[in-house]
Amino acid sequence: MTVRLIVVDDDPLVRAGLALMLGGADDIDIVGEGADGSEVPELVDRHAPDVVLMDIRMPVVDGLTATETLRRRPDAPEVVVLTTFHADEQVLRAMRAGAAGFVLKDTPPAEIVAAVRKVAAGDPVLSPAVTRQLITHVAGNGTDARRPAAVRRLGLLADREREVALAVGRGLSNAEIAAALFMSVATVKTHVSRVLAKLDLNNRVQIALLAHDAGLLDEDGPT
Repeated sequence: MTVRLIVVDDDPLVRAGLALMLGGADDIDIVGEGADGSEVPELVDRHAPDVVLMDIRMPVVDGLTATETLRRRPDAPEVVVLTTFHADEQVLRAMRAGAAGFVLKDTPPAEIVAAVRKVAAGDPVLSPAVTRQLITHVAGNGTDARRPAAVRRLGLLADREREVALAVGRGLSNAEIAAALFMSVATVKTHVSRVLAKLDLNNRVQIALLAHDAGLLDEDGPT
């Protein structure tokens, strides 16, 4: 499969560098480039990309607003955000909006190429460890206000699905969840898919954030 990619960054040198490194991959086709988030809707309509590589900080419409707008569309492409920070409140907002992950601008070229491939295949590019780090560092703001709604949403899940959602929130991989809950990895994957569908979420990061908002990841919180 050839991945159709759009690169959006206000720095022409960054765009040129990304185009150079990504354009060298046989299975990635850069079909469009943009200098601001305001250009994203038209670019997506024109080029029908599979993935958008989106800078967070842009002068007119930032990448967060562009991501939120884009991910509300039917059949929206996946979004990977570009940032200079590991644990940034803006990265968290992008995850809540449905971005499939983030990469740092100083990430080695091979890892950025791998991230685009993973996202195009339907896999998030945040490892469980990075997910937990992100939540631990920046997820606390506004949690109390979000808690009642998060608890209600998780109430839609069956008991086993809720256990899996909690394990995802704690940063466990599918193999680790399988071992902890005495089920096969295939069964874990099935439960994760059901959780995503029932809660209308895009990826595991959003499951983790919802579990956090509900208070399930607090040391003394509900179980």
